[in-house]
Amino acid sequence: MDWKGAEERACEYLRSLGYLIVARNWRWPGGEVDIVARDRDTLVFVEVKARSTARFGHPAEAVDQRKQRRLIAAARAFLGRDLGKVPVRFDVVAILGDEIRHLRGAFGEVRR
Repeated sequence: MDWKGAEERACEYLRSLGYLIVARNWRWPGGEVDIVARDRDTLVFVEVKARSTARFGHPAEAVDQRKQRRLIAAARAFLGRDLGKVPVRFDVVAILGDEIRHLRGAFGEVRR
């Protein structure tokens, strides 16, 4: 599965749970966020990882501390002046073949 196909599957999955997709591939000088979505009153920053096999481990394992720090920094940049005004969560959608694993609140929090 290609990366764009995995991201589209992740969006479809999140929509099926009632999430509203706010942005895709949001870029800033420090990197990119795959999906920004709203889950009720919470803004969710979603990292999508996909692999066709587990030969090199589960895709969720690829969201290491460095990647987590970048996503937290991206959330700060995305929120700007609204930092602290809206609840924020970090999710990982890991796709392994036909399996989708959704890790809600997978890591971190954003502080002022």
